Amino acid sequence: MGKLIPSIFHSSFPRYFNTFATHIQALSENSMSVRGNPKISDRFHNVEDALASFKKMIDKYPLPSILEFTKILSPIVRMKHYATVVSMCRQMEVLGVPHNVYSFNILINCFCQLGHTDFGFSVFGKMLKLGVEPDVVTFTTLINGLCKQRKISQAASLFDEMIGTGYQPNLIAYSTILNGLCKTGNSKRAVRFLSMMEERGFKPDIVAYSTVIDCLCKKGSLNEALDLFSEMMVKGIRPNIVTYSCLIHAMCNSGQQKQATRLLNEMVDNNISPNIFIYNILIDAHFKEGMIFEVLDIVNTMRKQGIEPDVVTYSILVDAYCKKGMISKAEDIVDSMKKLGIEPDVVTYNILVNAHCKEGMVPKLKILLTR
Repeated sequence: MGKLIPSIFHSSFPRYFNTFATHIQALSENSMSVRGNPKISDRFHNVEDALASFKKMIDKYPLPSILEFTKILSPIVRMKHYATVVSMCRQMEVLGVPHNVYSFNILINCFCQLGHTDFGFSVFGKMLKLGVEPDVVTFTTLINGLCKQRKISQAASLFDEMIGTGYQPNLIAYSTILNGLCKTGNSKRAVRFLSMMEERGFKPDIVAYSTVIDCLCKKGSLNEALDLFSEMMVKGIRPNIVTYSCLIHAMCNSGQQKQATRLLNEMVDNNISPNIFIYNILIDAHFKEGMIFEVLDIVNTMRKQGIEPDVVTYSILVDAYCKKGMISKAEDIVDSMKKLGIEPDVVTYNILVNAHCKEGMVPKLKILLTR
């Protein structure tokens, strides 16, 4: 397979270790003082343990192989101490430890996670100069780095060149591009990309479909989202709570409360239990339309399923009553909250303060706040 040098990659590579060294030193000092999650690695309890092992390894003669070093680098990456890994790789290079594709991929990933995808491409260039063949992981990591920086066009170009040179992208590569397109609001392109995945033999899963449906909903393209939802169902892909949440939220935002309630019922019929987030969306939407009896029905249904209102639910109710000028009713809701052990938050109090001030009820507000 021929080596790929993408068009977005420049032939004169910055000397990434030298120009980044000062920044890395500061980051590394912070990283080294933070303990990692003990569950992240079976071998090391925290980053200090890993660094102690690393120090022992670099003091050995002859030096261990790169395979042994990557056994230390990988857990530190999982602990998210990216700057520390970059610093370690620098020491390894100074000592003459040759990289392999796996260690290069680790280093590229660390630069991308630190927001320096340009340095990641410098490492990529060094790989090619040294004759180390990049793999799908190399390109996927760079694509992900570009997507994180919202450079979607460059990410898509690298993806296309990767395919054109003979590399076969995996599901992670496809998902990375799809997520990037959706995060930047490229809904139409995301729908086309979903079709392209299928044409190339990758069947999008529920996560992929939900990602695009959410993007369409946020762009106000509810009909297109529902079409994609129907297409997904025809293909036998079962929607999950995320899929339903996106559609119900979009329906409520467009004033389609009845359709949203029907979708909720469909969700329950499919043995998917709605969560408090979905119920709060419905309660808020119905209250905005003045559908108080429907709100009470939703709250009753929610409670029958063992889901109790939370501070967000109560704040929605308080806000709705205040906007209707029913401030005494809003105060009763706050009292009920407190009796149930749910402490009103700053949002709840702000709603009450604004309502009392608008109605010229400042003296009563003082009494309320001291209760």
